[in-house]
Amino acid sequence: MPKFCANLTWLFTELPFFERFEAAKEAGFDAVEVLFPYDVNAQDIVNELGRYELKMALINCPPPNYTGGDPGWAAVPEQKDRFRRDFKRALRYAKTLGARHLHIMAGEAAGDAARACFIDNLRWAAAEAPDQSLTIEPINNETMPGYFMNDFDLARDVIKAVDAPNLRLQFDAFHAAKITGDVMGTWAAMADLVVHVQVAQMPDRSEPDSGVIDYPAFFAQLDAEGYNGWVSGEYKPAEDTKAGLSWMS
Repeated sequence: MPKFCANLTWLFTELPFFERFEAAKEAGFDAVEVLFPYDVNAQDIVNELGRYELKMALINCPPPNYTGGDPGWAAVPEQKDRFRRDFKRALRYAKTLGARHLHIMAGEAAGDAARACFIDNLRWAAAEAPDQSLTIEPINNETMPGYFMNDFDLARDVIKAVDAPNLRLQFDAFHAAKITGDVMGTWAAMADLVVHVQVAQMPDRSEPDSGVIDYPAFFAQLDAEGYNGWVSGEYKPAEDTKAGLSWMS
C-alpha cells in the first residue's frame, strides 16, 4: 500500500488543531500536511511533530491572510513583488517544519502575461530555494473559479519551461477527475512529474473509498509503478474522521 498522509486542515477538525497530530498518529499516519500553518507558532508545530514522530509532508504558499482572500498570486503580474516577499516567509516556515514540499499557488489569472509571470516567479523561487522541493497543482475551475493552474497539459508546459530539478507536480485525484474525467489516464500521462499525491472521492470530496474514482485500482497502480511519495487524504469526512478511515486498509 502507498504511504498515507493526513491533511490536518481537512481531517480531525472535530479536535483542536494541536490535538490532531496525536489523532493522526493513533490512526496510523506517519506524516501530515497543513495547508496554511502561518497563524500558529512554527516551533509549536515542530514540537507536536517530534512528540508523535510525524513528518511534515507539505504546506502551501502564500502565507498571509488566506481565508477569504486570493488563492495565491504567483501568476498575477501585479503581485510579483508580493509573491516574492511572501515566498521567503513561506520558505522559512517550510524549513522550520521540515516540510518535504512547498506548494506554490498560482492565483486567479489568465492569458499569456499570467503564464509568463508564473514561469518567471517559479524560476526565481526554484533558484532562491534550490534544496526545497516545490510543487504546482492543477485545480479545477468549479472548485476554484478563475484559478490559473487549471489544466494538466499547462502544468507540464510550465514545469518544462521552468526547467528546475526542484519543481514538480502535485497530483490531486479529485481535481484530475473534475478536469479530465479520467484519473487513471491522467496519472499515466503525468506520473513522471509527480512527487506528491492527494485523494478524495467524487463528487462531494469525501473519503476516498468506493465511488466514482476506483481508489483500490489507483493505489494498486501506484504500488506497481513504485511510487514512493506521500498519498495525502485531503477530503471532507462524512462524519467523524476516525470512523471514515477504512479506506486506508
